[in-house]
Amino acid sequence: MTNNVDLWRLEIFCRVVELKSFSKAAKAVYLSQPTVSSHIKDLENHFECKLADRLGREVVPTKAGSLLYGYATRIIALKQEAENALVEFHGKIKGRLTIGGSTIPAGYILPPLLGKFKEDYPGVVVTVVQGDTGRIISDTLEGNVEFGIVGAKAREVQLIQKKIIDDQMSLIVPRMHKWSAKRCVAMDELVREPFVMREQGSGTRKSIEQVLDKSGHSISSLNIVAEMGSTEAIRQGIKAGVGVSILSECAVAEELATGSLKKVKIKGLSFGRAFYLTLHRHRTQSPLSRTFIKFLNHQVAN
Repeated sequence: MTNNVDLWRLEIFCRVVELKSFSKAAKAVYLSQPTVSSHIKDLENHFECKLADRLGREVVPTKAGSLLYGYATRIIALKQEAENALVEFHGKIKGRLTIGGSTIPAGYILPPLLGKFKEDYPGVVVTVVQGDTGRIISDTLEGNVEFGIVGAKAREVQLIQKKIIDDQMSLIVPRMHKWSAKRCVAMDELVREPFVMREQGSGTRKSIEQVLDKSGHSISSLNIVAEMGSTEAIRQGIKAGVGVSILSECAVAEELATGSLKKVKIKGLSFGRAFYLTLHRHRTQSPLSRTFIKFLNHQVAN
């Protein structure tokens, strides 16, 4: 092996893997594409193996590349942790923090909190990775985010979860729907109505499934006419008359206030749930992460 591996080359390699492109990685790190290719070649010479393949328009890691990527992300995270710890030692909180949020936390809960956090810590840049609950749990396990906030309990023993926020979901219908003036509908009415559902892996879908299972019903009994990958898509689908759905009230708060959407109770069912702060059991939290979690706990307690 040659002695040509360093943190900077590992960071470039990670960008190539994550962006699946030499040219996009080059833009991300402000280098030319030939320079990025040269750095990857240096790593391949050092490890004496191919690290990335071009498959059509995408660059994908080889098995060796995937192995290196796992270690490289941990090394880079440790470097950031060391920098943050020294900054904290000097009494200055600054740096970059990457956190994950499932659809509702990332889209509706975290943004106003981030505004307040930036007022207290202007030197911190917070990146929020948004995805369904399954993806955020996976990112937390793999160390791609320092922690996640999701709307369902995780089964993985490597994770620690703490309830931080309660959420209320309701049946949501458009203003001109036949149920818009009703306070309550029965389950046997709902199963005949066109229903728009979130995709597999969504915390919202898991919560709906759990409530229905406990009441002796199931998702399969619903008349599902579409599955959509985001709350925003479902919200627009309800407005367009595709069907009704069960959504977090905070995701449609503006529409409920203006009356463009209406909420209706389902007789005998309550769709309350919680959002959980999700941490890896065996990873040490960075000073920035600990600072943000302390801030978050203080905000939700007030």
